[in-house]
Amino acid sequence: MPETLVDPLFRAFAAPAFTDRHLANLAAGTVAAVRVPGFLDAAACEAALGAVDRLPTGEYDAARVPTRIVRFGPALNDFRHSDGSLDADRYWVAAEAARVAWQRAGLRPDPIAVSLARLGSAWGAAVSPATIGGRPAFGGTLREINAGALIHFDDINREFPGGVFDQDVVAQLAFNVWVEVPRSGGSTSVWRRRWEPGDEQAREAYGYLPSTVEGRQRVKLAPELGDGLLFNPANFHAVDPNPGERRIAFAFFLGLTITGQLIAWS
Repeated sequence: MPETLVDPLFRAFAAPAFTDRHLANLAAGTVAAVRVPGFLDAAACEAALGAVDRLPTGEYDAARVPTRIVRFGPALNDFRHSDGSLDADRYWVAAEAARVAWQRAGLRPDPIAVSLARLGSAWGAAVSPATIGGRPAFGGTLREINAGALIHFDDINREFPGGVFDQDVVAQLAFNVWVEVPRSGGSTSVWRRRWEPGDEQAREAYGYLPSTVEGRQRVKLAPELGDGLLFNPANFHAVDPNPGERRIAFAFFLGLTITGQLIAWS
C-alpha cells in the first residue's frame, strides 16, 4: 500500500467559538473540520432531545439507503429528478409540512435558530435561507444515525448542475450539533479526497466503496454531547456505526455565495 501523503493544513481544530476565518478556510478547503465543544450546553441538549419525539420522523427507503437512518425534515436530494432538476411540487408540500411540524414541536431553545444566529455572528452578517423562485428553502434536519453512513460527498452544484437556488453557491459547508451521543462509535470521518469521474465505478447505493478513499489522509472525530461541527462536505465523509445506542444530531448546509453571503438549506 502506498504511503499516505499528509497535508499539514488538513486538520481538525477545536475552538471555543466559530470565527470568520474558520468559515473561510473550510470554504477554501485548507482545513478538514472545526469543532466547538459545548456549542449547546447540557440543558439545551436535554430540551432538544425531549422535543425529538414530537417530530414526525421516518426512515429512508432501504433500497436506496441500506443503513437505517431515522430522519426529520426534507433534504433537497430527496426531491431530485434523474436529470438533476428539482421535483418542486413534491418538495414544497414536504417543506411546508416540516415547518408546521417544527413549530408544533416547540423546540425551546431552537437548536437550528441558535446555530444559525451564532454562525451569522461569526461571519459578520446574518445567515439567510437559500431561496428557490423567491421562496425560502427548508433548513434544519434531524438525523439519528446509529448503523453508520456510507462514504459519500455532498455538493449542491454537482447534484443540481443546472442550478436550484436563486443564489450562486461557490462553496458548501455542513453543520452538525449533537444532542445525544453514544459511549463509543459514531465517529465522523472526513477524507482529503473529492469526487472524480472514475469513482462512479465504485458506487455503493448512495455512496462509494472504501477503496475510493484508500491511502488518503483522514480526520476522524468522535461526537461529544453538545458539540458543533463544521466541515466541507465536498470531501468524502462517512459515519461509523454505534449499535445499541443513539446518535442524534440537528444539521443543515451552509453555502457561501458569489456575493459573500451565507445561505442555509437542508
